Amino acid sequence: MDCPSCSDPRVARLIDANLDRAREGLRVVEDWCRFGLEREDLVVTLKDWRQRLGRRHHDLYKQSRSTATDSGAGLEHPAQLDRHSPRQVVAANCARVQEALRVLEEFGRSVDPELAGEAATIRYGLYDLEVSCLEATQGGQRRSRLKDCRLCLITTPCEDLLDRVAIALRHGVAMVQFRHKDGSDHDRLTQATALRQLCNQHGALFIVNDRIDLALAVDADGVHLGQDDLPTTIARRLLGPERLLGRSTHSLEQVRAANSEDCDYLGLGPVHDTAVKPERSPIGIELVEEALTLSSKPVFAIGGIHVSNLGPLTASGCRHVAVIGAIMEAADPGQAVRDLLDSLSQPVA
Repeated sequence: MDCPSCSDPRVARLIDANLDRAREGLRVVEDWCRFGLEREDLVVTLKDWRQRLGRRHHDLYKQSRSTATDSGAGLEHPAQLDRHSPRQVVAANCARVQEALRVLEEFGRSVDPELAGEAATIRYGLYDLEVSCLEATQGGQRRSRLKDCRLCLITTPCEDLLDRVAIALRHGVAMVQFRHKDGSDHDRLTQATALRQLCNQHGALFIVNDRIDLALAVDADGVHLGQDDLPTTIARRLLGPERLLGRSTHSLEQVRAANSEDCDYLGLGPVHDTAVKPERSPIGIELVEEALTLSSKPVFAIGGIHVSNLGPLTASGCRHVAVIGAIMEAADPGQAVRDLLDSLSQPVA
């Protein structure tokens, strides 16, 4: 590899500084992909970019370094203190790297064409990798919130839908699943958009039942599918890796199958008799207990669950439930939510 010649020490210092910025920023993103996302594919690419820039970081540039006389050394910006999540850190460092690479392209063309070419190639590659990294980061945050979610509210059409859901969210519901089997797509879109906004305001997950197209249209956190809906592989391809995918199950065989697929959580039921699906026989609490030992993914028990029959279910180890009537038909939905969460928080004997 030929060593470049640079007669202007100011340009050499500039190139040195931006090589440092680019390599440091790449390392920040690489470590998040390694330890935070466990994405070996992204780590391999980022490490290769760092090493390629390192090979172009010649002694000529390093020897021109003078931190003592650098008027910008140590300067900070308030925006640096406003990074409170991995997503913000990743976005900021990707931007830092992209800006540094652009500087290397512009000033390297005349003194180090090979470096300028490497910088351009890496910069364009980073645009795509940043999207993949941010999507994976958002997906990780959603899955973390899903694990912490104890109570999911499944909606049913009613005149006071938004008011009832808003009350439930204020009192602790952490996930809302929009279920609307009848009506027009226009009505569904209008309601789903409003519910999505409510969930955003309260930091709750928003899931759309059955309809992947509607979930994508309102930027939902995910979709929940039944046994007769699209296969998981196709659904995941349509949704992308960053959104949640749930699957309804009604037997241990279906639990095993869903647990082996690329979905994020399971709905299991009906545990008790339910007016929503009167044709289905209850599976009982014992089957729920068995399913919990089989699944490595969160299992949300569903079907005829109210605070009055929740005790035996939580005693079996179940800590995730989805309800409809217990909240949607309650005279006081806020109190219903509090009672359900209190019961779910009771320690297992």
